[in-house]
Amino acid sequence: MCHENFIIGYTSGVFDMFHIGHLNILKRAKELCDFLIVGVSTDELVREYKHKSPIISYDNRKAIVEACKYVDKVVPQVNRDKMSAYHRLHFDVMFVGDDWKGNSLFQEVEAELNKNGAKVVYFPYTKGISSTILRDKLA
Repeated sequence: MCHENFIIGYTSGVFDMFHIGHLNILKRAKELCDFLIVGVSTDELVREYKHKSPIISYDNRKAIVEACKYVDKVVPQVNRDKMSAYHRLHFDVMFVGDDWKGNSLFQEVEAELNKNGAKVVYFPYTKGISSTILRDKLA
């Protein structure tokens, strides 16, 4: 059953080297909405803003996220414009890691979404695990 009547939820990420932090976000998001859409960043987008290539290719990251039972639909994330995603996907709520809370970009997005009747829900970041930490351990 939906919390606050969230029908369509949205979250996005790279999902490189899928780990428990990714699973936690998807599970918690699905608990709060009926239909969960996940934007998976394309390889080109990741290179553009992280200045490094994902270890796992977009097609494989997309397949992994699609296989997760909490996910209803996967779409490519070709830019970081959350309002563009909102207008394209018409979600009621966007789920974001709390490491973004207070970030000026997200404060703007949150205000704009609120004007359109949508909300942002922040989830606690899973401490001690990230694809960057895994990458460093592999090196």
